[in-house]
Amino acid sequence: MSSEIARKVLSVFREPPQATEDQNLSRREQEILELLSQGCANKEIAEKLSISIETVTWHLRHIYNKLHVRSRTQAALKFLGHRKSI
Repeated sequence: MSSEIARKVLSVFREPPQATEDQNLSRREQEILELLSQGCANKEIAEKLSISIETVTWHLRHIYNKLHVRSRTQAALKFLGHRKSI
């Protein structure tokens, strides 16, 4: 393999995966992400969806993993950006 091809292969592995169509988010995860993008705190999300705060936190961890983000802000921005492109 030439050095040019090796660089291209390595660059593909270094790039973060691109988000595609909500990354197979469940319906509940999408609901939580919608409320999160509206600025709701975990407690508000829990109350609106009649679930515990711990359940909201659990879903958020899965959302972050699926969207490859590390914060509420990044998740909301990715969600809002995806909605605009539809």
